[in-house]
Amino acid sequence: MLGANDGIISTASLLVGVAATGTDASTLLITGVASLVAGSMSMAAGEYVSVSSQADTESADLARERSELSENPMHEHAELTAIYVKRGLDTGLASSVATQLMAHDALAAHARDELGISDTLAAKPVQAALASAATFAVGSALPLMVALLLPASARLWGIAGGSLLALAILGLVAARLGGSPALVPVARVTFWGALAMATTAVVGSLFGVAA
Repeated sequence: MLGANDGIISTASLLVGVAATGTDASTLLITGVASLVAGSMSMAAGEYVSVSSQADTESADLARERSELSENPMHEHAELTAIYVKRGLDTGLASSVATQLMAHDALAAHARDELGISDTLAAKPVQAALASAATFAVGSALPLMVALLLPASARLWGIAGGSLLALAILGLVAARLGGSPALVPVARVTFWGALAMATTAVVGSLFGVAA
């Protein structure tokens, strides 16, 4: 949802700003495609770097935990027992659970319950980068398609209106998936989207050179 919202707002704002200058359709198309490609690559690169840093941190944590398990297994057993006691088990049962889990896979048990690292939640840089690029591209494609389909006279308002409608729908979907009331998320995303487009439209009209 975040990537798609970014794609819609970024590309729609850029297209609205350029359309406000009175430019022709071919320039608008080039602008939209450039925004889609550049934005997707930027999102992918940023997400890859960020998640790679997270993966490096996780690897360092696991290496440290592996060393501690080798050097002082009793202390690590006590740590795991204390974690289970805090979660509601009595001391005897917590110690028994810690013993069994450490006998099965001590590193996995500590990674999951002490560090919060599991195979499901582990950082995956390439997957995150591809997902960010794809969602941004899908979002960017929506205002770009509107710009291509509408005549010049309706292009500016069509891009803005279509993009705000798409943002509202995404906000509604996100609210429903999260189980929260829809009004605030929808109003928030449409407000900021409208503000971004209005700002670029003003800038475009001030610097426009076409009649």
